[in-house]
Amino acid sequence: MKRQDELESAVRIILNHIGEDPDRDGLIETPQRVARMYQELFSGLTEDPKAVLGTTFDQPYDEMVMVKDIPFHSMCEHHLMPFIGTVAVAYIPSDRVVGLSKIGRLVDILARRPQIQERITVEIADCIEEVLDPRGVAVRIKAEHLCMSMRGIKKPGSTMITTVTRGVFRTMPSTRNEFLLSLNNS
Repeated sequence: MKRQDELESAVRIILNHIGEDPDRDGLIETPQRVARMYQELFSGLTEDPKAVLGTTFDQPYDEMVMVKDIPFHSMCEHHLMPFIGTVAVAYIPSDRVVGLSKIGRLVDILARRPQIQERITVEIADCIEEVLDPRGVAVRIKAEHLCMSMRGIKKPGSTMITTVTRGVFRTMPSTRNEFLLSLNNS
């Protein structure tokens, strides 16, 4: 509860510093709303992302498994502004597979932290590699950063793409190409 009070006080200070009156009608409950919002947006800080991958299934399968177009939003750690986009994750199992919803949950947990896109891309790959021990993993994130769209250079619609490839996605060009082609095909 102390942290909630401190966050509410900080929001009041920000409102004062931008020239607003935190006691005016439309802003009276804003510090409480912002404090609750930050608890939600940064809830991934208290969750173990690897834990969601813990339930796997023994299934001999040696082809690519891909989940793509996973929507996500995160907060840029440099400006505390959102970046929003989609994630694609592919892996080639060794002998265990994971439920597809678990990959989406993994993305959510890692996105609900102050982030940079390069780090979250690596963290997703690291978790899948460590827990599932696949023959290979590939991750691609495409996102628009509001810190670039709304402020600074002000280039709305610009997107950033980051990729990570491990195992056979890195060592076998044909497997890497299959991943890249699958990103563009339905």
